[in-house]
Amino acid sequence: MKDIKIAFFDVDGTLMDMKKRVISEKMRETLRKLKENNVLICIASGRGPCSLPVISDVEFDVFITYNGAYCYNADQVIFRDPIPKEDVKKIILNSAKINRPVSIGSADRVVANGKDQNMSEYYAFGKIVVEVGRDFDEVAERDIYQIVTGCCAEEYDAVLKDVAQAKIVAWWDRAVDIIPVNCSKGLGIKKVLDHYHLAKENAIAFGDGTNDIEMLQTVGMGVAMGNALEPVKAIADDVCGSAADDGIYYFCKEKGLI
Repeated sequence: MKDIKIAFFDVDGTLMDMKKRVISEKMRETLRKLKENNVLICIASGRGPCSLPVISDVEFDVFITYNGAYCYNADQVIFRDPIPKEDVKKIILNSAKINRPVSIGSADRVVANGKDQNMSEYYAFGKIVVEVGRDFDEVAERDIYQIVTGCCAEEYDAVLKDVAQAKIVAWWDRAVDIIPVNCSKGLGIKKVLDHYHLAKENAIAFGDGTNDIEMLQTVGMGVAMGNALEPVKAIADDVCGSAADDGIYYFCKEKGLI
């Protein structure tokens, strides 16, 4: 795998185990050694910029956030595609009609108009506390890249009623991310590869959730975690060990990437 020049990592269930909720020392070592070997390292997450994990001794090169709707590096925004403002307003109103609070994400702010058990538990997977803010209405007037609400599958149609340019992506059965209709982690990866003039054969990606499927299909080597959902494993080029067992570390050692 000498042609690998960039590596993309989902966060929850991939970079970090969902139960431990920390990035292990072996995972940190993997990231450091990839960089030493001149491989760009990139987070590809449903989280927003202000909710990403901070690793004191590791500096990521690229960030694909909000499931591909907002992508950037230290120097510039590589790609951005906010949800149309009229759809943001409709989603907020639709959710209120079924008594579901929402959390909205801009480039530098994530704030909610309330919280319930579903939303609180969803954010807790990433060790994040839902912030209910008085400035919610003000933030809603900014460019919004993702909306989160704690709802179940039977409520999807109600949440997206009369919404034209946004879609639901979900990796948990009690909450959803709502993003621009044409966005995905896969699209974010394409934009990043174009920016760095790299081919898909130069890229490897690791993920575990259904929102990672397009990401794994977009790169030359898509690797599902051992703890990944079965549909993710089914489309992957390979499967490594689980996040809890430092699967990425051992896979990268075996393949000569570190």
